[in-house]
Amino acid sequence: MLRTKTITLTAMSGLVLLSACADPATTGDSRAKQGAIGGAIAGGLFGLTRGGDDNVIKGVGGAVLGAAIGGAIGTALDKQAGDLREDLGDDVKIVNAGDRLIVTLPQDILFATASASLTGSLQSDLRSLAYNLQEYPDTTVDVIGHTDNEGSAAYNQDLSARRASSVAGVLTANGVAKSRVRAYGRGEDAPIASNLTAEGRAQNRRVEIVIRPLA
Repeated sequence: MLRTKTITLTAMSGLVLLSACADPATTGDSRAKQGAIGGAIAGGLFGLTRGGDDNVIKGVGGAVLGAAIGGAIGTALDKQAGDLREDLGDDVKIVNAGDRLIVTLPQDILFATASASLTGSLQSDLRSLAYNLQEYPDTTVDVIGHTDNEGSAAYNQDLSARRASSVAGVLTANGVAKSRVRAYGRGEDAPIASNLTAEGRAQNRRVEIVIRPLA
């Protein structure tokens, strides 16, 4: 038992060192490193928790494989995020969260008040996003509508869902496979700013497009 614990601690120390050595030099963002670290820890701990000395060794192997996979995902997301920043306007916010990209579109530019019909302002950006998604086909796409808290919760939920569907419709109409895209509304349930000010409410009225690599 003591020997197994010693090997386990040694292997876990190796995982930490391996994670620290993940090199993002081939990318322009630290997200690739974070992906490698996450993959190393996940792959390694899976092996370590299976029990037995052999599985400890397998855990270290899992860490190496996990680091490679996580680093590759991070690198791909870095590249896609860079392409999107070149293609989309300044009104569109792009965040690389390490395991996914979050593209945020302000609803006040996309839609008239109380409407789910798209205006012309950002439709060219949506088409550019659709072309980008076709260049990176190994991803899933969640289109999520959000509102502020003005009006009833039921109304806001329905409006956010209809707006998300409108955005998803532009993506699929411009070549993104319907099987990749899911649209739904969150209404007023997920604010990112205070609804007590006009500025905060404007931030909460948004459509988020979450791009995740296939597992």
